[in-house]
Amino acid sequence: MKIRASVRKICEKCRLIRRRGRIINMTKPIPRIGSRRNSRISSRKSGCRTPIGVIHVQASFNNTIVTVTDPQGRVVSWSSAGTCGFKGTRRGTPFAAQTAAGNAIRAVVDQGMQRAEVMIKGPGLGRDAALRAIRRSGILLNFVRDVTPMPHNGCRPPKKGAFRNKNGKDSNPREINN
Repeated sequence: MKIRASVRKICEKCRLIRRRGRIINMTKPIPRIGSRRNSRISSRKSGCRTPIGVIHVQASFNNTIVTVTDPQGRVVSWSSAGTCGFKGTRRGTPFAAQTAAGNAIRAVVDQGMQRAEVMIKGPGLGRDAALRAIRRSGILLNFVRDVTPMPHNGCRPPKKGAFRNKNGKDSNPREINN
């Protein structure tokens, strides 16, 4: 099929030929053999052999996040109830925390982790369920530590007389004074 010279427009960079509004690629993609990005990804996935690690469980009322790190603190694997497919209020349930802990630990057990320390933070319902899932995974636990932040009389509470009049009488609009 012949193409008129007025219809044919060749781009110098990518050698594309435009035919009646459609762009057709006329070149083969060049294979990137020694690409820096490809070598970095492959070395990261194959080089992780950590026999000892730290498992951080952050259990809030809305979600549970489980992060597995090596002793230096570099993240090896992580999972949360949200990434496991739970939506809305189901993310805060103990079953969602158990599933998230199982997903995070399954990856590091395949890489050869045998011992771990567990740090649990937060007041959520998933604390005990995540710990149960970690115990069932077959990893030996050195210790389990609760690292929930506790304030030493931190923030100042709000003023008690927020609805006080100039006269000193309460004028709370929510209360009906008889």
